[in-house]
Amino acid sequence: MDKVFEELLEFIWSQRECGVHSVEKLLEIEEVKKEGGGMKALKELEKIGLVTIEGDTIHLTERGEKVAEQVIRRHRLAERLLHDILDIGKDEIEEHACDFEHSLSDAVTDSICTLLGHPPACPHGLPIPRGECCRKPLSTVKPLVKKLSQLEAGKRARIVFIASGSFARFEKLGSMGLVPGSVLKLVQKSPAFVIETQETTIALDGSVADEIYVREES
Repeated sequence: MDKVFEELLEFIWSQRECGVHSVEKLLEIEEVKKEGGGMKALKELEKIGLVTIEGDTIHLTERGEKVAEQVIRRHRLAERLLHDILDIGKDEIEEHACDFEHSLSDAVTDSICTLLGHPPACPHGLPIPRGECCRKPLSTVKPLVKKLSQLEAGKRARIVFIASGSFARFEKLGSMGLVPGSVLKLVQKSPAFVIETQETTIALDGSVADEIYVREES
């Protein structure tokens, strides 16, 4: 699909996450202007059955929903790859991800997802749509990022991200020094997960260890 159309679908999806369905606001987005995604391109999306437009309101059709979901998935996984593996800062990853995402096939996208341990959200905290690979128990690709609960006892690892739906829990972990970038050592896994970080020993429940994603340190 044309890059301009993919960018438009991506921004329609992103606007909807903020509760916005406005054609006018969509066309005001700088990236949309940059890609030449004007009203003509929106009308073409409507013509091929990916969106519906009524006045200033725009919605994805069922088919458009599926296409946009794949575009969003590629973009947010590209952001995770650039941030978590290549150590590119959050302020820079958006532009690079926009260029990178359009070259990813479905197979490569699933491989990246598996490599990153099937992350639930991008570095900005926005949800990453699940793919087929997320529902498969086995894979030939060995993840670089995994849940703390999957780390072997005695191994050291760096926290990549924390996927907690509870702000209170996220805040509590932060107060203990457990934030992205922190290095820890998993001392034991049973009867509780015990870690060492910054000369402090901390015991964690299994559900918490499932929410902390780490990359093993050599």
